[in-house]
Amino acid sequence: MPVLPRDFYARPTLDVARSLIGKVLVHDTPAGSASGIIVETEAYIGESDPACHAAPGPTARNAPLYGPPGIAYVYLNYGVHYLVNAVTESEGSPAAVLIRALEAHEGESLMRRRRARGTERSARAFITAELCRGPGNLTRALGISLRQNLRDLTAGPLRIEDRGLPARDVAWTPRIGITVGAESEWRCIAVGSDALSGIKRYLR
Repeated sequence: MPVLPRDFYARPTLDVARSLIGKVLVHDTPAGSASGIIVETEAYIGESDPACHAAPGPTARNAPLYGPPGIAYVYLNYGVHYLVNAVTESEGSPAAVLIRALEAHEGESLMRRRRARGTERSARAFITAELCRGPGNLTRALGISLRQNLRDLTAGPLRIEDRGLPARDVAWTPRIGITVGAESEWRCIAVGSDALSGIKRYLR
Protein backbone atom coordinates (compact mmCIF):
# COMPACT_ATOMS: atom_id res chain seq x y z
CA MET A 1 0.00 0.00 0.00
CA PRO A 2 1.30 3.54 -0.73
CA VAL A 3 2.92 5.00 2.36
CA LEU A 4 2.59 8.77 2.70
CA PRO A 5 5.89 10.38 1.65
CA ARG A 6 7.83 12.95 3.63
CA ASP A 7 6.60 15.74 1.36
CA PHE A 8 3.07 15.05 2.61
CA TYR A 9 4.11 16.17 6.11
CA ALA A 10 6.38 19.04 5.00
CA ARG A 11 3.40 21.36 4.62
CA PRO A 12 1.37 23.74 6.81
CA THR A 13 0.10 21.78 9.78
CA LEU A 14 -3.58 22.56 9.24
CA ASP A 15 -3.33 21.22 5.70
CA VAL A 16 -1.79 18.00 7.01
CA ALA A 17 -4.42 17.68 9.73
CA ARG A 18 -7.15 17.90 7.09
CA SER A 19 -5.41 15.57 4.64
CA LEU A 20 -4.86 12.85 7.26
CA ILE A 21 -8.60 12.27 7.59
CA GLY A 22 -9.33 9.03 5.75
CA LYS A 23 -5.72 7.84 5.75
CA VAL A 24 -4.76 4.64 7.56
CA LEU A 25 -2.45 4.40 10.59
CA VAL A 26 -0.73 0.99 10.63
CA HIS A 27 1.42 -0.69 13.28
CA ASP A 28 3.09 -4.04 12.65
CA THR A 29 4.25 -5.81 15.82
CA PRO A 30 5.35 -9.35 16.76
CA ALA A 31 1.81 -9.88 18.07
CA GLY A 32 0.33 -8.98 14.70
CA SER A 33 -0.68 -6.02 12.60
CA ALA A 34 -3.43 -3.55 13.45
CA SER A 35 -4.64 -0.47 11.63
CA GLY A 36 -7.32 2.18 11.75
CA ILE A 37 -8.78 4.87 9.52
CA ILE A 38 -7.96 8.34 10.87
CA VAL A 39 -11.18 10.23 11.64
CA GLU A 40 -10.01 12.90 14.11
CA THR A 41 -6.88 15.03 14.26
CA GLU A 42 -5.65 18.13 16.08
CA ALA A 43 -2.99 20.61 15.00
CA TYR A 44 -0.35 22.04 17.35
CA ILE A 45 1.72 24.76 15.78
CA GLY A 46 4.88 26.41 17.03
CA GLU A 47 6.20 28.16 20.10
CA SER A 48 3.43 30.79 19.93
CA ASP A 49 0.75 28.12 20.44
CA PRO A 50 0.27 27.83 24.22
CA ALA A 51 -1.07 24.28 23.89
CA CYS A 52 1.90 23.07 21.83
CA HIS A 53 4.73 21.31 23.64
CA ALA A 54 7.09 23.72 21.86
CA ALA A 55 5.65 26.70 23.76
CA PRO A 56 8.53 26.73 26.32
CA GLY A 57 11.12 26.49 23.56
CA PRO A 58 13.37 23.50 22.81
CA THR A 59 13.63 20.83 25.51
CA ALA A 60 14.73 17.22 25.61
CA ARG A 61 11.11 16.10 25.62
CA ASN A 62 9.89 18.16 22.69
CA ALA A 63 13.00 17.69 20.53
CA PRO A 64 11.10 15.55 17.98
CA LEU A 65 8.89 18.53 17.15
CA TYR A 66 11.94 20.38 15.83
CA GLY A 67 13.08 17.44 13.73
CA PRO A 68 12.28 16.44 10.17
CA PRO A 69 8.66 16.11 9.06
CA GLY A 70 7.15 12.66 8.88
CA ILE A 71 8.48 11.27 12.13
CA ALA A 72 6.41 10.12 15.10
CA TYR A 73 6.31 12.15 18.29
CA VAL A 74 5.04 9.87 21.07
CA TYR A 75 4.79 11.00 24.66
CA LEU A 76 3.22 9.88 27.93
CA ASN A 77 0.30 12.12 28.86
CA TYR A 78 -0.25 12.69 32.60
CA GLY A 79 1.62 9.47 33.29
CA VAL A 80 -1.27 7.40 31.96
CA HIS A 81 -1.76 7.45 28.17
CA TYR A 82 0.66 7.40 25.25
CA LEU A 83 -0.27 9.86 22.49
CA VAL A 84 1.02 9.67 18.92
CA ASN A 85 1.64 12.68 16.69
CA ALA A 86 2.95 13.18 13.16
CA VAL A 87 5.61 15.91 12.98
CA THR A 88 4.90 18.48 10.28
CA GLU A 89 6.37 21.51 8.48
CA SER A 90 10.07 22.07 7.89
CA GLU A 91 12.84 20.93 10.20
CA GLY A 92 13.34 23.51 12.94
CA SER A 93 9.70 24.67 12.80
CA PRO A 94 8.07 22.80 15.71
CA ALA A 95 4.61 21.52 14.84
CA ALA A 96 2.68 18.28 14.75
CA VAL A 97 -0.70 16.68 14.25
CA LEU A 98 -2.13 14.64 17.11
CA ILE A 99 -4.04 11.55 15.99
CA ARG A 100 -7.15 11.60 18.18
CA ALA A 101 -9.37 8.79 16.87
CA LEU A 102 -9.48 5.91 14.39
CA GLU A 103 -12.10 3.62 12.97
CA ALA A 104 -10.82 0.07 13.48
CA HIS A 105 -9.77 -1.31 10.11
CA GLU A 106 -7.60 -4.41 10.52
CA GLY A 107 -6.58 -6.54 13.48
CA GLU A 108 -9.72 -5.93 15.50
CA SER A 109 -9.33 -9.04 17.65
CA LEU A 110 -5.80 -7.94 18.60
CA MET A 111 -7.10 -4.46 19.42
CA ARG A 112 -9.77 -5.94 21.66
CA ARG A 113 -7.24 -8.01 23.60
CA ARG A 114 -4.98 -5.01 24.09
CA ARG A 115 -7.83 -2.78 25.24
CA ALA A 116 -9.07 -5.40 27.70
CA ARG A 117 -5.63 -6.06 29.20
CA GLY A 118 -5.42 -4.81 32.79
CA THR A 119 -9.14 -4.02 32.97
CA GLU A 120 -12.19 -5.84 34.25
CA ARG A 121 -13.78 -5.79 30.80
CA SER A 122 -13.61 -8.72 28.44
CA ALA A 123 -12.35 -8.31 24.89
CA ARG A 124 -15.88 -8.97 23.65
CA ALA A 125 -17.31 -6.15 25.76
CA PHE A 126 -15.88 -3.41 23.54
CA ILE A 127 -18.00 -2.17 20.69
CA THR A 128 -16.00 -1.65 17.51
CA ALA A 129 -16.46 2.13 17.46
CA GLU A 130 -14.87 2.60 20.90
CA LEU A 131 -11.71 0.55 20.30
CA CYS A 132 -9.75 3.56 19.00
CA ARG A 133 -11.93 6.39 20.30
CA GLY A 134 -9.56 8.89 21.89
CA PRO A 135 -5.79 9.35 21.54
CA GLY A 136 -4.89 7.17 24.51
CA ASN A 137 -7.20 4.35 23.50
CA LEU A 138 -5.92 4.17 19.94
CA THR A 139 -2.28 3.85 21.01
CA ARG A 140 -3.25 1.07 23.41
CA ALA A 141 -5.22 -0.70 20.69
CA LEU A 142 -2.36 -0.44 18.20
CA GLY A 143 0.41 -1.24 20.70
CA ILE A 144 2.10 2.18 20.44
CA SER A 145 4.32 3.34 23.31
CA LEU A 146 7.44 5.43 23.88
CA ARG A 147 9.37 2.80 21.93
CA GLN A 148 7.81 4.27 18.80
CA ASN A 149 8.92 7.82 19.55
CA LEU A 150 11.01 9.19 16.64
CA ARG A 151 10.02 6.34 14.33
CA ASP A 152 9.88 7.26 10.67
CA LEU A 153 6.22 7.27 9.57
CA THR A 154 7.23 7.07 5.91
CA ALA A 155 8.78 3.61 6.31
CA GLY A 156 8.87 0.73 8.76
CA PRO A 157 6.38 -0.88 11.11
CA LEU A 158 4.63 2.34 12.22
CA ARG A 159 3.39 4.23 9.19
CA ILE A 160 0.49 6.05 7.60
CA GLU A 161 -0.84 4.83 4.27
CA ASP A 162 -3.09 6.18 1.57
CA ARG A 163 -5.32 3.28 0.59
CA GLY A 164 -7.53 5.29 -1.72
CA LEU A 165 -10.55 5.11 0.59
CA PRO A 166 -13.59 7.27 -0.23
CA ALA A 167 -13.26 10.94 0.70
CA ARG A 168 -14.89 11.98 3.96
CA ASP A 169 -16.82 15.14 4.77
CA VAL A 170 -14.90 17.04 7.43
CA ALA A 171 -15.56 19.81 9.92
CA TRP A 172 -13.34 21.98 12.12
CA THR A 173 -13.98 22.51 15.83
CA PRO A 174 -12.07 23.95 18.78
CA ARG A 175 -9.46 21.62 20.22
CA ILE A 176 -10.59 19.59 23.21
CA GLY A 177 -9.01 18.22 26.37
CA ILE A 178 -6.75 21.25 26.86
CA THR A 179 -6.90 24.27 29.18
CA VAL A 180 -5.04 26.81 27.01
CA GLY A 181 -5.41 27.53 23.32
CA ALA A 182 -8.83 25.89 23.26
CA GLU A 183 -10.27 28.71 21.19
CA SER A 184 -8.32 27.67 18.09
CA GLU A 185 -10.52 25.65 15.72
CA TRP A 186 -7.72 23.25 14.91
CA ARG A 187 -9.52 19.95 15.50
CA CYS A 188 -10.54 18.24 12.25
CA ILE A 189 -13.12 15.45 12.27
CA ALA A 190 -14.77 13.11 9.82
CA VAL A 191 -18.42 14.13 10.05
CA GLY A 192 -20.70 11.35 11.25
CA SER A 193 -18.03 8.92 12.43
CA ASP A 194 -19.06 6.89 15.48
CA ALA A 195 -15.42 6.73 16.59
CA LEU A 196 -15.02 10.44 17.34
CA SER A 197 -13.75 11.26 20.82
CA GLY A 198 -14.99 13.80 23.31
CA ILE A 199 -17.73 16.28 22.59
CA LYS A 200 -19.23 16.36 19.12
CA ARG A 201 -20.71 19.85 19.06
CA TYR A 202 -19.19 23.02 17.59
CA LEU A 203 -19.67 21.78 14.03
CA ARG A 204 -19.69 24.49 11.38
